[in-house]
Amino acid sequence: MPHPDTWMEVRPEGLYCAPGDFYVDPIRPVPRAIITHAHSDHARPGHSAVLASPETMALMDVRMGDGRAGVSQQILQYGEQIGLSGVDIWLEPAGHVLGSAQVAMTWRGSRVVVSGDYKRQRDPTCRPFEPIPCDVFVTEATFALPVFLHPPAEEEVAKLLASVALFPERSHVVGAYALGKTQRVIKLLRLAGWDRPIYLHGANANLCAAYQRMGIDLGELLPATVAAKDKLAGAIVFAPPSAVVDRWARRLADPVVCYASGWMRVRQRAKTKGVELPLVISDHSDWAELNQTLDDVGAPEVWVTHGREEALIHEAAKRGIKGRALRLLGYEEDEGEAQAGAEA
Repeated sequence: MPHPDTWMEVRPEGLYCAPGDFYVDPIRPVPRAIITHAHSDHARPGHSAVLASPETMALMDVRMGDGRAGVSQQILQYGEQIGLSGVDIWLEPAGHVLGSAQVAMTWRGSRVVVSGDYKRQRDPTCRPFEPIPCDVFVTEATFALPVFLHPPAEEEVAKLLASVALFPERSHVVGAYALGKTQRVIKLLRLAGWDRPIYLHGANANLCAAYQRMGIDLGELLPATVAAKDKLAGAIVFAPPSAVVDRWARRLADPVVCYASGWMRVRQRAKTKGVELPLVISDHSDWAELNQTLDDVGAPEVWVTHGREEALIHEAAKRGIKGRALRLLGYEEDEGEAQAGAEA
């Protein structure tokens, strides 16, 4: 059985499967790409042929425009298997955002699983992560330090609602990435009993509409840009992180600036961004979840794409798991903040 490092390569374009002649989440245009999810650091325009889950393909089309998310497109349902030049390929849920998938590849009895980005917390807007036994597990390490232990997102949403009740005369503007984070927090607000209209910055609206078209009920959503300031008193508003401290937020009623991110665990980050109410809500796995996942998949070897590679590799070695830092470039570590600003 060939070792995965004989048929999986790191190239300038990204992670390449040699026998299948395709890339996973390439950062440059390539002839054939498999995309794990629709965030812009993983899903880029210009590829000739693209394979992804149906939801990821639909979200890519919304983000990029028709025709830019692959000249030819092929959708693959979770658990559906295809063969490509002797490589068996299938997708399983990654729990990161709607449509996010792990890419499982088997060649001559050797199996590699590329996780993309993933989380293990409950998310009512997407399918939960499903561990896949493999020989090599390819993981991110965005929050791979012991300090990063994410609280239940429901507890953070309860903090937001408590603040709204305490300051009914003020708007609460939540900085959240337009794809995934916004929809997750809105759905958690609905499940917590918030049935009033929720207001959206324009950069967040199209993707919320896409989620609703795919069956994720987010309740009544209204554009913040046309609402009178007095209507926004006591309201919850979602915007890209870059907009919550920008001139755009001045239209709101004495806004309480909130920011939903795993990085809000670091108080200095919240302070420097002018955040009054930090919400530690992440769409990435924390330290404990990353390590639990390595145990769950049972791979004797882990490859780390980006983030705090050395910390995770060191911890894995204590359990006899061999580690390798791929140091892939082009993946964001701020949960999409840079892209959210660009899309505002």
